[in-house]
Parts: sequence; C-alpha cells; structure tokens
Amino acid sequence: MKTRALTAAEVIALPAMPNAWPDAGRACGIGRTAWYELIAKGETPVPVVRIGRALKVRRSDLLNFLGIKETAAVVETAAASEENDDAPGVEPGAPVEQASTSTSQQK
Repeated sequence: MKTRALTAAEVIALPAMPNAWPDAGRACGIGRTAWYELIAKGETPVPVVRIGRALKVRRSDLLNFLGIKETAAVVETAAASEENDDAPGVEPGAPVEQASTSTSQQK
C-alpha cells in the first residue's frame, strides 16, 4: 500500500517536533521501511532526535529540506477556499435559527 505524501499545508501544520514516522517520512515521500532503514544508517534527509523511545524531527529542519516557507500554507488555504465557493449549503446572509431555551425563574 502506497502512502500519500503530505501537502505543504499539512507539513506546516505539524507540531514543532513531529514524529519521524509517519509525519517526517510521509512529508519526504519515503515509505515506512525505507525511512527506518535510513534512520538505522543515520542517512535521513533531516536529523532525527531520540526523545526517550520516540523518534522526532524538528519541523524547521523538515521545512528547510523541503524548501517550504511557512507563508505557503496561507496561500494554499486561500486557494482551497476559493475552489469551494460554489459548494451547496447555506446561502451567505441566511438567517440562523437558534434553539430557544426557556429559563423560568421561580421565586
């Protein structure tokens, strides 16, 4: 089964120290087995940091390796929202019905 690589927006949305797998591996487009082989050889494209039993990478290293600037997410998100302008749903400016809650105070 082939895993899908992460988009630039997904990479930017990762935490400061994402997991080496699946986050960093998928961001680089490298499969699980190959990624762990690279870790074992010390040949990953970004430095892997061991924290306890967890293998982590720095998001900043990952962004630098991939050539992604954090502002790319804003552009990509804006483009995605423009593509979805004619999605069916509630018309802009339509009234919103709110559930009425009756609060009766007894004295």
